[in-house]
Amino acid sequence: MSLATAQQHAVEALRALIVRGALRPGARVNQEDVAAELGLSVAPIREALRVLEQEGQVTYLPRRGYFVTELRMADLEEIYGLRALLEARAARHALPALDAEALERVRDAARACVDAAQAGDVAAELAANRRFHFGLLDAPGQPHALRVIRLLWDSTEAYRAMYYNSPEERRASLDAHDAILAAVDARDADVLIRELDAHRERALDVLRGLLVD
Repeated sequence: MSLATAQQHAVEALRALIVRGALRPGARVNQEDVAAELGLSVAPIREALRVLEQEGQVTYLPRRGYFVTELRMADLEEIYGLRALLEARAARHALPALDAEALERVRDAARACVDAAQAGDVAAELAANRRFHFGLLDAPGQPHALRVIRLLWDSTEAYRAMYYNSPEERRASLDAHDAILAAVDARDADVLIRELDAHRERALDVLRGLLVD
């Protein structure tokens, strides 16, 4: 396995550990333990952590090592506020360009969310949820907006996993996807943005309950 391939494998594995909650916000990442678990040397683990640091998923503390980024509620509110602005712009731009093929990919992702929710597979639902949302937003002509939106999503991945651990929130997410798809079918950008905002705000409310005393 080349160093580049090993590094990509390490990035994906570390992301999965964060999503599953095996590495929770504030937890130290033991590079030697991760390397042993993945059957890799420490070098690709170290490079993978640098990638995740750039995404905001881990934080490096001198002489202490890497830790899963721990965000204050104020940080999450700022990130979700930025997402609201950028995703509204992206959705309004993308909606007219969603053809039958793109819509089928979005519907496939929605069905995968249902299957994962029924199986209680949080990691699979998170992955399908991401495909669903970016399938709605990913249209030509806005690469910079999408790059920033992806960065904002990446920086809160550990927190997204926290509310998806609740069966009630998994069901609520599926209902939200149905409402979003109805707005897409109606080609109503204002309703689509309103449904996306409501979906995002519910997630933020759940996190407030989890993180604020």
